[in-house]
Amino acid sequence: MLFDFTEEVWCTALAETKLRDDADLVLAARKGDRSGFATLYARHFSAVFGYFRARVLASHDAEDMAQEVFVRIYKALAKFDTDQLFRPWALGIARNVLREFIRKKHRRGEVAWSELCLDLEEQMEEDESVFEDILDFVPLCMNEINESGSEALKSHYMGGRKVAEIADHMGRTLGAVKVLMVRARQALKRCIQGYTKSQQR
Repeated sequence: MLFDFTEEVWCTALAETKLRDDADLVLAARKGDRSGFATLYARHFSAVFGYFRARVLASHDAEDMAQEVFVRIYKALAKFDTDQLFRPWALGIARNVLREFIRKKHRRGEVAWSELCLDLEEQMEEDESVFEDILDFVPLCMNEINESGSEALKSHYMGGRKVAEIADHMGRTLGAVKVLMVRARQALKRCIQGYTKSQQR
């Protein structure tokens, strides 16, 4: 583990996970209270790790990125507005880490679905909970939406083609392909929501 918390700090953190709110823990961590930050870590690490695990293929990548998020959280504690909720702030940092991960990967096929997940997520931030398992359903739903829409999305995300190139390949106007891709992403979102909600019943 990147953060080398002592056994005493961990015991204190675990004991306080249900006793102190996030704002109090942030204020304590700013003053150098390691158990305060350890409690934040214990309380929110699984959610941050789960965010990445649902969007990348390799578990070790998810683990590395989750650790990076908490490094950035630790460095940015002074900037956190304690009137706001901590977890949405942490997940906002996670999104930025995921974007950087996608940009750094040279093998597009390795992150194609992750990039599509991120684009889909930006359309539905009001209901993030139903997208916890988004990566599991993207390939399945790609086969259920309109064939031309699926082709356009695969060409863009997996093939690395620009929209203009896709339009030329499909013999359509640039505007028509942009609309096609917007509708295809919307159809994917509805499909994934359907699957995730059925699992929650």
